[in-house]
Amino acid sequence: MVSLEKIVISPLLYISQMIKAKNIHKYYGDLQVLKGVDIHIKKGEIVSIVGSSGAGKTTLLHILGTLDKASTINKSNNIELLINNTNINTLKNNALAKFRNEHIGFIFQFHQLLPEFTAIENVCLPAFIKGTKKADAEKRAKELLSFLGLSDRYNHKPNALSGGEQQRVAVARALVNNPSLIFADEPSGNLDSESAENLHNLFFKLRDEFGQTFVIVTHNEELANMADRKLTMVDGKIITN
Repeated sequence: MVSLEKIVISPLLYISQMIKAKNIHKYYGDLQVLKGVDIHIKKGEIVSIVGSSGAGKTTLLHILGTLDKASTINKSNNIELLINNTNINTLKNNALAKFRNEHIGFIFQFHQLLPEFTAIENVCLPAFIKGTKKADAEKRAKELLSFLGLSDRYNHKPNALSGGEQQRVAVARALVNNPSLIFADEPSGNLDSESAENLHNLFFKLRDEFGQTFVIVTHNEELANMADRKLTMVDGKIITN
C-alpha cells in the first residue's frame, strides 16, 4: 500500500471553522423542507447528520456543498454560508463551480461512476476539470487507488468491480483534488456490512492522515455514533447540535 504525503495538522486545525451556516431555509414550491438551520463545523471534524427520511438531511447537504441554494424568504432573511472563510453567497456561477471543484469532494450512495470509464479515468475526471495535466492527474489517481487497496484495479470498469471497490473508487475521485471538505450522502447505504465497516474506518483514517473535514448523512447508526458529533434533524430543523 502506497503511503501518501501526510499533511501536518496544526493544533489550530481543530478549533477553526470549516463551515458556518446560518438561517438556511429551503422551499420547493409551497413545501418548506428546511426551516432556518444553523450549523457550525470545525476543521478536521467528522460530523454525522441523522434523521428520518424527509427530515431535510440531503437537502441541507446539497446546500452546504454548493450543489443547491438556500431560499430567500425576504430581504431581512439573513442567510449566511461560509466555507473555509469564503462567503459562498458572493460567488457567481463560474467562481462557485471553481471553488467546488477545488475545495469540496462528494461521495454518493450509488457511486455515480461513469460506466464507460476505467477506475483511474473516473478518479481523474475532477482533476481534468480543474485543468491538471494528464500525467499529474493519473499519478495522483494511482497514488489514491493504491492507498485504498485498488492498485490491481486501475484499468477495471465499474461493472468489473464489487460494490465496496466501486465506493472506494468514488472516495478516490472525491479526494483527487485534495479538497479540504468531503460531503458523503448515505455512503454505505448500498454496501454489505463488511464493506460498510471498512468504508467507515476509512473515513477516520483519511481524516487522521490528511486532515479533511467530513460531513456525513447516514441512516447507519454505527457510523453516526463513530463521528465526533452527531446532529439529528427533525422536520427541517437540527434539534441536537
